[in-house]
Amino acid sequence: MAAAYLSPSPTFFPPTTTPTSTFRTLLHFKPTLSPKHSFKTLCSRRPQYIPNHIPNPNYVRIFDTTLRDGEQSPGATMTTKEKLDIARQLAKLGVDIIEAGFPASSEADLEAVRLIAQEVGNNVVGEHEHGHDYVPVICGLARCNKNDIDKAWEAVKYARFPRIHTFIATSEIHMKYKLKMSKEEVVDKARSMVAYARSLGCQDVEFSPEDAGRSDREFLYVILGEVIKAGATTLNIPDTVGYNWPREFGQLIADIKANTPGIDNVIISTHCQNDLGLSTANTLEGAYNGARQLEVTINGIGERAGNASLEEVVMTLKCKGELLGGLYTGINTKHIVMASKMVEEYSGLLVQPHKAIVGANAFAHESGIHQDGMLKNKSTYEIMSPEDIGLFRSNEAGLTLGKLSGRHALKAKLLELGYDIDGSELNDLFWRFKSVAEMKKVITDDDLIALVSDEVFQPKVIWKFGDVQVTCGTLGLSTATVKLIDVDGEEHVSCSTGTGPVDAAYKAVDLIVKAPVKLLEYSMSAVTGGIDAIASTRVVIAAENDHTTTHASGEKITRTYSGTGASMDIVISSVRAYVGAINKMLGLKKQQDDVRVEEAVKVNN
Repeated sequence: MAAAYLSPSPTFFPPTTTPTSTFRTLLHFKPTLSPKHSFKTLCSRRPQYIPNHIPNPNYVRIFDTTLRDGEQSPGATMTTKEKLDIARQLAKLGVDIIEAGFPASSEADLEAVRLIAQEVGNNVVGEHEHGHDYVPVICGLARCNKNDIDKAWEAVKYARFPRIHTFIATSEIHMKYKLKMSKEEVVDKARSMVAYARSLGCQDVEFSPEDAGRSDREFLYVILGEVIKAGATTLNIPDTVGYNWPREFGQLIADIKANTPGIDNVIISTHCQNDLGLSTANTLEGAYNGARQLEVTINGIGERAGNASLEEVVMTLKCKGELLGGLYTGINTKHIVMASKMVEEYSGLLVQPHKAIVGANAFAHESGIHQDGMLKNKSTYEIMSPEDIGLFRSNEAGLTLGKLSGRHALKAKLLELGYDIDGSELNDLFWRFKSVAEMKKVITDDDLIALVSDEVFQPKVIWKFGDVQVTCGTLGLSTATVKLIDVDGEEHVSCSTGTGPVDAAYKAVDLIVKAPVKLLEYSMSAVTGGIDAIASTRVVIAAENDHTTTHASGEKITRTYSGTGASMDIVISSVRAYVGAINKMLGLKKQQDDVRVEEAVKVNN
């Protein structure tokens, strides 16, 4: 049956070599732990990186796709600076592979991936955090065509450990209606494109059979066997539409492991979507059945219902690793909170309060019975310590901030909340904090988090908020006067009317900026209770002139941009959010224009 799908093989570019006998020995190695070498000791070791082999069979690689799959969420567009900040945080976290983007989608995305490869992909993280010197693998996504693969290689080749991740759909419904290709054509395309990626000099090639969760098993064994022969080093098995359930997905991984020719010479990976809310469970079941790379995103963000959540997968392995056969990761969990907050702010995708691990209520205990148990012994209602993920309870530290508090107290409180902020960012935040403290007797943790969001996690300034004055009410038309400051320090003032104070202020901003946009979403919430609460505003906009990008599926989609703002005045909060979203949009447009100019200069020279 299998032979029907095959055609003559292209030139074979072998993967990084390790003797087959060695592979078999290591794959069947089961560590015996003496008291001197405990499970905890074992889990502190990150094995040497070999693309198609993990020296310790219990080690699980964490592949983070926040910057690629996560950014495909509506409104989650991030600037190059934001992507670079998140990539640096992922390196602190100890992620093994960072999928930095989809370089073929736009020149700006290619440039962002290249920058991450150059800076993060060559930056050694010290021994004190990860057991030995470590540099993350930098990966770029590519469809199975030469143009995508060329651009992915152009972007990632600057990293110490570059990887190309290429994919093609293998389910009947995708091949028939989307690709309009036969099984033989799909096999030939996958095999030839993996070989092409290897021919460019890339020693680390990942292949994904898109929609594997709904693909014919026998066909999967064939196509996976062929890409292994062509030089693939990792086989990623995606549940692309979140259709599988844990026992089903675990069996899929087990069947691939048992029936795919050459499987001992590659790493099996999982990529589980969350359409049925089963992505984390499916990912862990995949690991239990032999997968040794797990594809995840911070906060579980991603298309539709999102992806398997890094923090959920990693903390489950940390809590239950021994029951899963001794599996462990190289993640430094104390950096989880900061990574979560950074992604929340830069993507504009808020974390729901009851989200596992990183939600605001994850370590909150309100019922009397729970509180009584917690006072007696925290383990009664907590299976992990908040300190394990970098969260420190403010009521234990005893720091209460007010108008007389200084920079050191502010920095200490920020560290408790998971923010490591210093230098000019701390200075700017301090003065914002002082201005609020003049009006509020006590600054709560939520107030501080809102100020950090508004002051620190903002895009590169193109227009800076200056002042706003509004007149509104039932006796006349709402009017607003807005002052913005450009990058050269010049002040621009405009006045407009509107249906309300926020509408009037936004129209005044538009008159200054002269970049037509559509307001797609507007929401506001009080950060705390009380009449003196800080208001937090979130907006999502799109450009009127329709800035587009190419989706991994090949579809052209309109980019949307989110912005957040915080102030005790709801109009100021609203204008800050709007200006932030506009800055993100204009910043990305400027980056694209700069890249086009550079390309034109190269061509002319």
